Amino acid sequence: MNPDDPLLTILACPLDKGPLTLLTDEEALYNPRLRLSYPILEGIPQLLPSSGRKTGADEHERFLARRKAPAT
Repeated sequence: MNPDDPLLTILACPLDKGPLTLLTDEEALYNPRLRLSYPILEGIPQLLPSSGRKTGADEHERFLARRKAPAT
């Protein structure tokens, strides 16, 4: 999945129905509100509630910093 994929505009977290952020390095979609990471396996987002992995505070801060950093 790439950042320009139109599918990203309609994907939502299965728990809070909010938008998700693509983490290309981790092959995952991230919900910063709930601190959950959903894996992307073979190009298919795994968006079942049971697929979400809770992230720690350090990992959460790293994801937020990467999201706010300007593209290079």
